[in-house]
Amino acid sequence: MNILVTGGAGFIGSHTLIELYKAGHTALVVDNLYNSNPEALRRVAEIIGVPEIPFIKADIRDREALEDIFSAHRFDACIHFAGLKAVGESVAKPLEYYENNMNGTFVLLDVMRHHGCKNIIFSSSATVYGDPAIIPITEECPKGQCTNPYGQTKSMLEQVMIDLQKADPEWNLVLLRYFNPIGAHPSGRIGENPNGIPNNLMPYITQVAVGKRERLGVFGNDYPTPDGTGVRDYIHVVDLASAHVAALKAIERKQGLAIYNIGTGHGYSVLEVVNAFIRVNKVDIPYQIMPRRAGDIAICYCNPEKAVKELGWKAQFGIDEMCRDAWNWQKNNPNGY
Repeated sequence: MNILVTGGAGFIGSHTLIELYKAGHTALVVDNLYNSNPEALRRVAEIIGVPEIPFIKADIRDREALEDIFSAHRFDACIHFAGLKAVGESVAKPLEYYENNMNGTFVLLDVMRHHGCKNIIFSSSATVYGDPAIIPITEECPKGQCTNPYGQTKSMLEQVMIDLQKADPEWNLVLLRYFNPIGAHPSGRIGENPNGIPNNLMPYITQVAVGKRERLGVFGNDYPTPDGTGVRDYIHVVDLASAHVAALKAIERKQGLAIYNIGTGHGYSVLEVVNAFIRVNKVDIPYQIMPRRAGDIAICYCNPEKAVKELGWKAQFGIDEMCRDAWNWQKNNPNGY
């Protein structure tokens, strides 16, 4: 297949490109580079051994630019990563998040429809479950109250796509609800490259390890968990990337609407991740217990059996590989790209 990959220069997008090409697909990346770096695409090309990854710098809210892209290229499907994604920033800038994430997707879906491309894999999130009603979380778990505008955009866009597919059954829509992607490509050439202070646990740990940050802040140690710190379903980014290739099978089968949890099914606490990182990489990580963050929940991990059964996809890497590869990326690229 020839795939349009929006936001393909980002953390998950760049890793997915490698898996797409390994599986025999081709791709065109559209990215406005707001929170990504074109160097990632150069390195992806180097890893997979092609001269370059086709790339157009454009914002998906720019209808004219998207029309030109769809007029010049034929796509079998779109993998839609593009969007603002920092939870804390979304609380401070709700209007920007709603405008960017909602409008960008509206324009993309409309242009796709006009050009007869009605196959899309959407980068959704476990945040749509809010404080989950059941653990481990299955796809049947009711969606909860999202605690931040970022999560709200994911939840609302899921509903938009569900309604679209109901109205026009020609659409094949796959909603992938990611849990917590960490790690990096084993080559150490591409990885997570956050702007400013990291919002997520692993890049903060690696920046402490490399000396960019003094210590890690652990938000809350009084949750009802074995060690009092929050438990999450961390998944290696390469496993997450391969899930997108597997999800193309649902599109090939013309499955209509399909929703999958993409996680390992295993929960690790913050301190378990910290201690695994120290053990695997022989690096000290000083940390400080801080007050809980508003909106954080105690435990969140999934039951991934639906993806295993229907897509033949299963996470291959454990917490040791996640810690090893994240550190391999950071120590070889202390300042990112």
